[in-house]
Amino acid sequence: MARVYEFDRIERKWQTRWEEAKIFASEKVEGKKKYYVLEMFPYPSGDPHMGHVKNYVIGDVVARYFIRRGYNVLHPMGFDAFGLPAENAAIQHGIHPAIWTHEKIERMREVLKRLGISYDWRREVITCEPEYYRFTQWFFLQLYKNGLAYKKEGPVNWCPSCSTVLANEQVVDGACERCGTPVVRKKLAQWYFRITKYAESLLEDMKLLGNWPERVLTMQRNWIGRSEGAYIDFLLPELNEKVTVFTTRPDTIYGVTFFVLAPEHPLVDRLIQGTPYEERVREFRERIARKSEVERISDLTEKEGMFIGKTIINPVNGAEVPLWIADYVLLEYGTGAVMGVPAHDERDYQFARKYGLPIQPVIRPHDGEWQGECFSEPGVMINSGPFSGLPSEEGKAKVVAFLAEKGLAKPAVSYRLRDWLISRQRYWGAPIPIVYCDRCGEVPVPEKDLPVLLPPNVDFLPSGPSPLARCEEFVNTRCPSCGGPARRETDTMDTFVCSSWYYLRYCSPWTTDRPFDEADVRYWMPVDQYIGGVEHAILHLLYSRFFTKVLHDLGMVHFREPFSNLFAQGMVTKDGAKMSKSKGNTVSPREIIEKFGSDTVRVFILFAGPPELDMEWSDRGVEGAFRFLNRVWRVVNDIVEMKTSIGVTFDRERIQSLERMVHRTIFRVNQDIEREFHFNTAISAMMELLNEMGDYLRTKATECHPEEKTMLLFAARTLVSLLNPVAPHLTEELWEILGEQELLSVSPWPSYEEAKLHEDVVEVVVQVNGKVRGKVRVPRGSSQDEVLKHALQDEKIQHWLNHAPVRKSVYVQDKLLNLVV
Repeated sequence: MARVYEFDRIERKWQTRWEEAKIFASEKVEGKKKYYVLEMFPYPSGDPHMGHVKNYVIGDVVARYFIRRGYNVLHPMGFDAFGLPAENAAIQHGIHPAIWTHEKIERMREVLKRLGISYDWRREVITCEPEYYRFTQWFFLQLYKNGLAYKKEGPVNWCPSCSTVLANEQVVDGACERCGTPVVRKKLAQWYFRITKYAESLLEDMKLLGNWPERVLTMQRNWIGRSEGAYIDFLLPELNEKVTVFTTRPDTIYGVTFFVLAPEHPLVDRLIQGTPYEERVREFRERIARKSEVERISDLTEKEGMFIGKTIINPVNGAEVPLWIADYVLLEYGTGAVMGVPAHDERDYQFARKYGLPIQPVIRPHDGEWQGECFSEPGVMINSGPFSGLPSEEGKAKVVAFLAEKGLAKPAVSYRLRDWLISRQRYWGAPIPIVYCDRCGEVPVPEKDLPVLLPPNVDFLPSGPSPLARCEEFVNTRCPSCGGPARRETDTMDTFVCSSWYYLRYCSPWTTDRPFDEADVRYWMPVDQYIGGVEHAILHLLYSRFFTKVLHDLGMVHFREPFSNLFAQGMVTKDGAKMSKSKGNTVSPREIIEKFGSDTVRVFILFAGPPELDMEWSDRGVEGAFRFLNRVWRVVNDIVEMKTSIGVTFDRERIQSLERMVHRTIFRVNQDIEREFHFNTAISAMMELLNEMGDYLRTKATECHPEEKTMLLFAARTLVSLLNPVAPHLTEELWEILGEQELLSVSPWPSYEEAKLHEDVVEVVVQVNGKVRGKVRVPRGSSQDEVLKHALQDEKIQHWLNHAPVRKSVYVQDKLLNLVV
């Protein structure tokens, strides 16, 4: 029998066996409990890194565990292959995005297989393949037909480097999240999905979600940004029009000292036409256009504004207040207009202080007076006409009712959420299936003509218009309605459209006439456990929830939420920073696998700490994981090779103690994996069992009693079985060495006996006159007299008693006996 842990040979052997036996191929089995575990699929824009490994190893442990618990497990994998990451990488390396993408997919697939991840590779989906994006386009048409996809002109976030539009969620600190270039604002006609129609259900249905991290739910709530308040009309005598604002604080309306319009608001042009302010406003707009939307509304940036020479009338008291434009008011947020209440809004306060505008208090604290600073809490209304003296919370409704009687206000709910901008002026994405005809206008491509294929020979370098717009063979087509000449839409879809439905495709990826088979989706969905990074809390997770709700309303799926449970794992860092090529701190999974084996990588990743936290890469930690697996190999082999003899004496109590430890270890591992994903403490429990087995072996020479051998083999089988989801290759080999015929990866999970979780013998501390003088071992539940009898027979206790009579004894059941002499 091999005494050396030959990890490379062992891992390749069992990966071949699994593939030949097709043990991870999932099929519907009616009546059997299903479990759909899914990790967020990767962008194949570069080589796989340890962050990928952590994500997929966590999912693999969960999948393997539930397979062995008797569930019908679906565990698929695919690649999010369209989008800027892959296209930018292809441009940088001077090759076609398709070539680059498929090369990286192959490298990533190779590493995932080498790690022994239990994927059903038959179900692989690749979003840049026509058989997939055909249905991405089909989904676009369904939204279009139902009024949920539309095109309009408006201000957008533009990345000059990537030459494309970015959704608000893709702008981080005023810069493109992919390349870091400062984002600017420009006007373009763009395609949108009407996600705002689902704002309320996206909030309300959070109650349907199971175990989701609260921080993710909080991020989504904040992004949707539900606010209860009122629409109030201010009067603009200059144009004989009303300008509506949305406010959550109608109780502060008497404190309005200025009024602000978005610089892009259409009323501004009419108000300044032919005035001295016309040129200054144009210059102001040009300056503001260089700021991103995020930068304009951020609390961290100083606000800019200018007076435009007009006034507007406060409807509650008829006061005229100056009319301004300012960068922090956006046309597409709310109504594009804001009432300025500097005494009770921090942003308005800073703006008023900067430009010397009046500050009028209209709310004081409940227990005092206004102190000259911004006071934004509820209080008592002052300087508010007939409402003075009212609690401000009560005053909100009364002010709205007062104005509503005049037709100048109405209660309302507003959302921060904007419609999802899906247009991208890049090549590597799913083409939008729309054509433009001079006779028929905007015409959707018929479903039978899908997919609209990406042309392979395109100059995709980012310069000028969209790359597809420069490809005449793509642009020029025939109108599906009248047959006349037409032009194709040349924008492609945001890659998040592709990833908003991929989890459905896994259920039936071989379906060719529709995106998924409804019976298969009914069986497998929703996903029971979704695993991925918290950085996707807003983008991918919110969009996927939106897509599912649309499909539910269209009668295509039976559920409203796609992911029942979500686990957000932490990053892998090195030298205190997230791994990245630019920092030079990446670690290649291939190199570590070649040196130590896949199981070592898996153990290290899982043992390094709670998986929801960031983990620091450690070469010493990898070496420690390798030593642990080598020790498992040696101890199990030593147990198998141990000879037996009926004449060998043994400690029956220690055998029973080892048996109890085995059962406790099963219990602990179950708890840690299934309830809490605490793989590190599960491995720790297995290490403790291994130590106990090793200590027992050291008390033996070359042979043991048959009863000892039976118990040691029971412990070895259990340890190997429990370790299997973590280190599947090593444990399959040891399972075979232990004489088992069935593949461990599909054998039943070990069970524990409740009665054997507790010691039958306890150790009772013995005190003499309050000082600890010894311990005695007695059967659990022993009476005070029985424990006293054992204590008086103990030589050490007798020494401290010094033959003095025991006047009194105090006993705490199974814990303490105090003797008073």
